[in-house]
Amino acid sequence: MTQQDVAARAEPNPFATDPSDELPVGLQLTWRLRALIATGQLASGERLPSFRRLAGWAGVNLNTVRAVYEGLEAEGLVVSRQGQGTFVADGIEAAPELEEIAAEALRRAREAGLGPRDLAIVAMACASIPGEAGVAVPPPSSLPDPGKESEAIEVRQELRRQIGRLEAELGSYARHLSAAELPTAPRRAVPHVADVEELEQTRDTLIAQLSEAQRASEQRVRQEAKTRGPLGQAMSWWRAER
Repeated sequence: MTQQDVAARAEPNPFATDPSDELPVGLQLTWRLRALIATGQLASGERLPSFRRLAGWAGVNLNTVRAVYEGLEAEGLVVSRQGQGTFVADGIEAAPELEEIAAEALRRAREAGLGPRDLAIVAMACASIPGEAGVAVPPPSSLPDPGKESEAIEVRQELRRQIGRLEAELGSYARHLSAAELPTAPRRAVPHVADVEELEQTRDTLIAQLSEAQRASEQRVRQEAKTRGPLGQAMSWWRAER
């Protein structure tokens, strides 16, 4: 298939690169493949296009594709098998919800009149700064002495903040899970002031439940994500060509 044929297709080409972009075409292709693998559009064990075919689809030379595949293999994302081709490595844990999160962020950025590159730059900058981006769970040895009342109050406040963030994140899975599938934290029948130990138990329970909810959600949306988002729509182009 020629580049003209590719351009004439109604579906988006999932491997297309833009030579006029400030990012090198090799990096564009690397990021595209990493995104497809990370979201499960390219699943563990799935065979990637041959060097020649991918070079034609992406509009790059064979050496660029070879370098991209070698880089992905060095990261442990793909494996090369002599005489068979290049495959997504086994054991890759995909996160299909990443595509939905990214698509929603792009939608909000467009509504605000902002470009996707600005969004990516700020997201990377925020991710590199420790703090509220994640739920930091301090090890027990780092917690203040609960025997000191003022410090104990601070510990309980921090644990409640962590519990609140965990509950909010757990609640976000309600879109994909039924009430029966969505785990909830245990509730106390009698109102009381929770001590540090109880709050730690609640936090740890929520962490375990969140992990379960993430696995359940991933199973539920895996198939939906393959056709719902822009990556999934683009991959239908390749599926039809194989």
